[in-house]
Amino acid sequence: MSTSVLQERLQGKVAIITGGAQGIGEATVRLFSKHGAKVIIADIADDAGHKLAESLSQSATYIHCDVSKEQDVRAAVDLAMEKHGKLDVMFNNAGTGDGHRNSVAEYEMEQFERTMNVNVKGVMHGIKHAASVMIPNRKGCIISTGSVSGIMGGVTAYAYTASKHAIIGLTKNGAAELGKHGIRVNCVSPSLVATGLIMDYAGKGKDEVEAWGCSVGNLKGTILKAEDIAEAALYLASDESKYVSGHNLVVDGGQTVVNHDWGLYRP
Repeated sequence: MSTSVLQERLQGKVAIITGGAQGIGEATVRLFSKHGAKVIIADIADDAGHKLAESLSQSATYIHCDVSKEQDVRAAVDLAMEKHGKLDVMFNNAGTGDGHRNSVAEYEMEQFERTMNVNVKGVMHGIKHAASVMIPNRKGCIISTGSVSGIMGGVTAYAYTASKHAIIGLTKNGAAELGKHGIRVNCVSPSLVATGLIMDYAGKGKDEVEAWGCSVGNLKGTILKAEDIAEAALYLASDESKYVSGHNLVVDGGQTVVNHDWGLYRP
């Protein structure tokens, strides 16, 4: 398939990507731009965000956005409307980790609240304000970043696990309500990707995190990259998924479908 055809997958579309300055968000900004979208990069990493927008010339604009603050998310949506006159795709990608490593009996509730404020309220803010401008146009696409932690227990700490479960619930509710307005609502749930957030949490470098992912993953011979999650988001944002809504696209190499301590297929 030629590059010109590929670029038409999001040609003429306007997208907001929260957490768009780094990691999965950055990879998605670059891919959406390559495929013809005008992108609003919404993040709190101002230097990285401005640098990324400048590197993409006229196809991207940066705005400081703390997704835990509703007014910041509203401002990002307002910017898309003021600059481009519409919003086709809202990708609620921004998130934070939960560094708690001890028993729940020692859990600091302040940490729980911080994680939920970003991961859950941030997604709710994105769905709410995207819907407010998509409903009158009778079309739109809302995507959120979940995690394998949203369908499993014991993989990550309490707040992160709870927040990613909540994102899947918000996705289903959004799809149930907004479908009558022609708006699709989905999420993409990756397993271990060597982003800055994961590397900081694990205290490991990129190569170490990727090796870790390979060791715990079910599918061998390949490494999950941020670009792979961007490709999944591109599919959900494009017209190729025009009848896909309420779906959690799990990108985990089969990790969540098997427990090798049980059954016949032990490695």
